Amino acid sequence: MPIIEHAEVAVESSQLWVGDPESGQRIGASVTSVGEDLVVAIGGGEKPHVGCVVLAQPRPSNARPGAWSASCSVLTIPPHKEEAIARDVATRLAEALGRVTVVTAGIHDDNLDSKGIATYLRLGKELADKIVRHLSDTTT
Repeated sequence: MPIIEHAEVAVESSQLWVGDPESGQRIGASVTSVGEDLVVAIGGGEKPHVGCVVLAQPRPSNARPGAWSASCSVLTIPPHKEEAIARDVATRLAEALGRVTVVTAGIHDDNLDSKGIATYLRLGKELADKIVRHLSDTTT
């Protein structure tokens, strides 16, 4: 994992991918630790872009003592539909890791049908799990 040090700030960055062998669809994330916070850029499909940005701030859970919840702020560029993936990944990372997390997402395939959309939603969940495992492994 490359590390760029400047003054007292260390920035670590990783690239992670998940894919669906049946459809050939895949998405990737550039995961950057900026101090204690995370910045994740997710892209995939024929035309990756920035379609949505989610900021997730962890907070102690009211329902589960000792666990984290997250409050999210969302910016979506109409007509993009990546909020479901970006919000899910940002929330999952903030809750699992207790870190402020910014996620950008932009995934585009022309003529994508409902099955293709469902595949990307599933891949988003798999990617979030992979990022949590990766970051948990690098901090232990």
